[in-house]
Amino acid sequence: MYWYIAFFIIYFGSMIGVAWYYFYKIKTYEDYMISSWSTGFWKITGTIISTNAGAAVFIGWVGLGFTVGMSGFFKFALVAYIASLTLVILFAKPLRRQQLFTLADLFTSRFGGKTGMIPSILSAFIYSVPTLGLQLIGMSTVFNITLGWNQTTGLLVGTVLILIFSILGGLPATIVTDAVQSILIILGLVILTITVVLHVGGLTELINTTSWEFLSPVSVDGLSDTLLYALSVGPFYLVWQSTWQRIFAAKDEKTALKAGITGHLIVMVISICPFIIGVSARQFVDLTMNQDLVFSYVTNELLPTPIAAVIFVALLAALMTGATSFNLQGASNLTRDMYQVMINPKATNKQLLLVSRLTVALITVLGTGAAFFITNINDAYRWALMVNGVLLVFPFLAIMFWSRVTKTGVITSMIASLIFILAYPFTGLPFDQALAGYVFSFVSLITVSLLTKHDATEVPKPAMKYKLEDFR
Repeated sequence: MYWYIAFFIIYFGSMIGVAWYYFYKIKTYEDYMISSWSTGFWKITGTIISTNAGAAVFIGWVGLGFTVGMSGFFKFALVAYIASLTLVILFAKPLRRQQLFTLADLFTSRFGGKTGMIPSILSAFIYSVPTLGLQLIGMSTVFNITLGWNQTTGLLVGTVLILIFSILGGLPATIVTDAVQSILIILGLVILTITVVLHVGGLTELINTTSWEFLSPVSVDGLSDTLLYALSVGPFYLVWQSTWQRIFAAKDEKTALKAGITGHLIVMVISICPFIIGVSARQFVDLTMNQDLVFSYVTNELLPTPIAAVIFVALLAALMTGATSFNLQGASNLTRDMYQVMINPKATNKQLLLVSRLTVALITVLGTGAAFFITNINDAYRWALMVNGVLLVFPFLAIMFWSRVTKTGVITSMIASLIFILAYPFTGLPFDQALAGYVFSFVSLITVSLLTKHDATEVPKPAMKYKLEDFR
């Protein structure tokens, strides 16, 4: 236990020290939320790695590998990073050119008025809150395994640490610590993967003693199940605001593109490690164990305490930076798209900075509340991805490519799709919820746009080719 205490004190002390340093450097809202659009290649690459390696990777994906095998990699991780790379390759330059803060800003730039309020609310409450809760669950699990704390104590301590770090340091502190922690995260995953595989006799022995259903890229329920699962998670990563924030924070379009590709290729490769750990764990872990506990159990059981402490610090690094990315994401939505647009359009930079920090606290507290109700990390995360993807992917693509899309079409599509996707499980219809949701979103967006005219506040230009603010 003393090793854990020592490592945790050093880690959290360093994190808070960095945040305190940036507290005195941050002078404007732009500094706090988007690092003043000035971040370089290695910092962007590092923060992409760290942000993508949160509770889902260390805990959720190890658990998924433990329960369904390697098909989890193909139907979740692989499609997530293919979608992320698609976003970066196709859209990093045109999005960076817009020089925005949030996804909702793009909607406001294209349609004017308060159109960005809907994606802002979605991003803040239906994505940021539950996913921040997942990070807190991960932190409480680590504290339980290493220090013996109960869940409530772990959640409260994690909340306090996240609040201190994110309120003080904002995105600049998150990006800097992410860049350093990305090395620790990669090292931790690789060490644990090698250790677990050697524990079961090596890779050849693992393959020989594992049934095909846990090695196959297709789940035991067939190809259609694998593809439909992928549909429920993959498209969301086109509209994941954490990636958008990194694109916006880059110092120029070239940096946004190169760093985005590099970071996501690295995490695509290392994301296979959690699934190998999960499959290997089936050889020696009680198969009735809660899947969200497998990572921490394996680490604590197989590694000497000093090495296990390094792994747990790597996990806490991923969870801390993931949590701060998510509360900053939600806070930027509430500050930029709700406070500045709806409440105080003439807000000064000082007011925006204050509201940013207050909304960071709000999102963090709500995330803590959500953590008490989450029973399965993968299921909760998948639901959040599906809902946000269904509502936002086609409106986003329309803004980028289709000048004929109208404000009425987008607003109607998002509201109707939200009602549809929430009500669908109660209809008893046999079609997959995600597939039905995407079809409904597409059809409603196209139909209503063709039946309505452009509003006077719109800029009917495709954002792929034009900087929309230039036409206002």
